[in-house]
Amino acid sequence: MSTQPLLQTAPGKRIALPTRVEPKVFFANERTFLSWLNFTVILGGLAMGLLNFGDKVGRISAGLFTLVAVAAMIYALFTFHWRARSIRMRGQGGFDDRFGPTILAVALLAAVIVNFVLRVVGPKSSS
Repeated sequence: MSTQPLLQTAPGKRIALPTRVEPKVFFANERTFLSWLNFTVILGGLAMGLLNFGDKVGRISAGLFTLVAVAAMIYALFTFHWRARSIRMRGQGGFDDRFGPTILAVALLAAVIVNFVLRVVGPKSSS
């Protein structure tokens, strides 16, 4: 019995082996995309409620929440396609995005702060 390995290569030379991508990776990407869309639908519903049942401040806030919801939809779509392409190309890099969710959270916080400031500083109705 030989003690040598079955496959010998020159030192420093690598063998390219095809990697198998599990189907659950594609489904995880799709689940993440659908989760982002769920968030945007809820945010859009909030904006529609403010638009239909609010006053002038509510309409301004509805516009801001709608812009944040649309930005989140576009972000989710581009991220989904970027990750799907990376998975198909068998990219070994990280699939996480550190800046997108932070920017969207700051935009949502800004919309909430604008809503709050407009409510507090807005014109007082005389009774």
